[in-house]
Amino acid sequence: MTITHPPQPSSPIRHTAVRTIAVRAVAATLACIVAIGLSLLSQNDVDAAIRQNRIAQLNARIENIYTADYQQMAEENLVKARDKETHTVDNIFVADNPYGTNTTSLYVYFTSHYATKVTYTVSADGYPDFTAEANQGDDEYVKEHEFLVLGLIPDVENTITLTITDESGLDTDYTITRKGPSLLGTEAVRLEQTDGSLDTTAAFASSASSTSSTSTSASTSASATDSTTTASEITQQLGNGLYAILGNDSDEQDFMYYYDTYGVLRGEVPVKYYRSHRLLFDDDGLMWFSASTHTMVGMNRLGKLEKIYDLGGDFILHHDYALDADGNIVLLATDLGRSDHAVQDQVVKLDTTTGKTTLLLDFGTMFAGYKSTTDHSGIDESDPTATNRWDWLHCNTIQLLPDGSALFSARETSTIIKVNDLEGTPTLAYMIGESSVWDGTGYASAFLTKDGDFGDTGGQHSITYVADDSLADDQYYLYMFDNNYGYAMTRPDYDWTVIDGISTAGSSKDADSRSQYRRYLVDEHAGTYTEVASFDVPYSPYVSSAQELSNGNILIDTGMQGLFGTYTADGELLAQYRMALNTAYIYRVYQYDFKGFYFAA
Repeated sequence: MTITHPPQPSSPIRHTAVRTIAVRAVAATLACIVAIGLSLLSQNDVDAAIRQNRIAQLNARIENIYTADYQQMAEENLVKARDKETHTVDNIFVADNPYGTNTTSLYVYFTSHYATKVTYTVSADGYPDFTAEANQGDDEYVKEHEFLVLGLIPDVENTITLTITDESGLDTDYTITRKGPSLLGTEAVRLEQTDGSLDTTAAFASSASSTSSTSTSASTSASATDSTTTASEITQQLGNGLYAILGNDSDEQDFMYYYDTYGVLRGEVPVKYYRSHRLLFDDDGLMWFSASTHTMVGMNRLGKLEKIYDLGGDFILHHDYALDADGNIVLLATDLGRSDHAVQDQVVKLDTTTGKTTLLLDFGTMFAGYKSTTDHSGIDESDPTATNRWDWLHCNTIQLLPDGSALFSARETSTIIKVNDLEGTPTLAYMIGESSVWDGTGYASAFLTKDGDFGDTGGQHSITYVADDSLADDQYYLYMFDNNYGYAMTRPDYDWTVIDGISTAGSSKDADSRSQYRRYLVDEHAGTYTEVASFDVPYSPYVSSAQELSNGNILIDTGMQGLFGTYTADGELLAQYRMALNTAYIYRVYQYDFKGFYFAA
C-alpha cells in the first residue's frame, strides 16, 4: 500500500509586496556578510544548540506518549480512521505505530468471510525475510483480524505478505507495500557479527534469492549461499525469538530494541529515560516493563499502554523486578527519604490493580551489623545527579521462587542471598559466596558450604533460578553472569584476591581478564553449593547478563564491551554481535519468543 500526498498550492505574492521584499533582500545580504564572520566562530555552539533542541523535543514527545490521555487519544484516532469504511481482504487497513510505542511496527485490521489465521512475512531488499504468525487475540482462527506486524526495515520499501489460512488448510496471499518509518534513535539497522562458528552473513543476500520459513513465532529466512550455514541451523542454534536490548543508556533519548537472530533491527521501543530491565508477561495479556526510574507500564499486544503506574515520591526503581503469584510486581528500589542516603537496598511491591507501592524488605535493617562496617560512599546509578550516596549492598537481580522465598544478587558484596517469606515476614535463609567478606559481622554462619574446588564469584549479575524435576527435594540450579571482578567502593581495605582467579582490573579492555558463565547446583538440605558448569566469556567488570535458551544454548551479554553472543553448553561461540555503545554499556540482553503476545502461542 503506497500513499502519496498531493502537492500543496503555493501562496500568491501581491505586486505591492515586491519592493518590500527587494529592500529586505539587500539588508539581509549585508547582515549575512557580518554574520558569516561571527558564525565561523560560533558554528559549533549553534550546532550544539540545534541538537539539544531536537533532543528536548523528542524527550517531550516520548514523555507525552507515556500518559493515559495520549494513549486514549491515540486509540480514539485509530478507531475513527479505521471505521470510516469497511475493511476486507481487498481493502486492508494499516497504520504505522498507532500508540507511539514501537517505531517500525504496523497495525493491521480487516475482516474475512471465513475464520482464518494469519502469517506475515516482511521482505526488504538486502535483508532476510522476517516471518511470524500473528497473535489475533484469544482464538487462532477468527473473522475479524487485528494485530501488530513487527519487523519493518526503516526508510526503505517493505513488502508485507499476509498468508491467510482457513481451518481446512487453504492458503491465500495478500501483499502490502509500505515504506518503513524512520527511526527515532541512531541505532544500527544491522549489527556487525564479530565472531562465531555460524556465518549469518548469508542472510543479507537479495530478497529475490531468499527462501522463506514460517513458524508460530518470529523467524527469519535467508539465501543458503554459504554451504556451512543454513537458515534452519541458525534458527535452531541461536533460538527462535528476538533479542531485547535492555539498557544501552543514552544522554539523549533511551530505547529498548528488538533484533532478530541475524542482528537485524525489528523493533524500536522508546522509553522516558533510564532503561527497561526485563520484560514480564502476565495472565491478562500485558507485557510489563520499566519506562523510567519511576514508571512501570503494562502494554497490550497492539502496543497500547493499558496501565501506567508511578512508584510515587518515596521510591525509585533500580536494576530488576519480577511478577509474583498474584500478578503484582516486586521491584528492587531505593528509598528516597533516607537520611543516611543509602541506595539500592530496598524491595517494594507494586499492586498492578491499584498502582499502590508498599515496602517489603529493607536490607539495611536485615543486615544492620554489616552495613555499619562499610564506608559511607558510592553513587546512585539510577540518579546520576545524586551525591553522597551509600551503596553498601547494590542488589542487581531478584528471582521469586514458588514457595514465596526470593533470591537476590548483591554486587557490592559478591554475594547471593536467599530470603524466606518475602511478602510476609522476611527472614534470611542463606548466602552463597566468599564468606570472609562478612567476617566479624555475625552473618558468616549463614553461608552454604562450597562443595568442590572452584573460585567464588566477583560482582555477579543476572542470577537465574532453575527448577528441575529430576532433582531431589530442596535441590535446584542457579546460573549467572560472573563478572569475576573483585572490588567494592564501600570496602576499600578488603583483599579480593583471596578469591581464586578473580580480576581486580576495572577496565573491560584488560587483556588478562575474563568473565564467566557459571551454573551451581544448590542443595539446601545438605547446605551446599557445587559448580556444575562454567566457561569463559569476554570481560565486563560491571553489568551484563546470561540466559539459558530453550534449546540448551546460552546467550551472554558482555555489557561494557557492547557484545552479545550465543554459546553452546560447552562454551563454543556460535554467533556474536556488537552494538555501538551510547555511553558506557548495555545493561542486559535477553531473548524472548513473544508467543501469546506479538505472535501466536
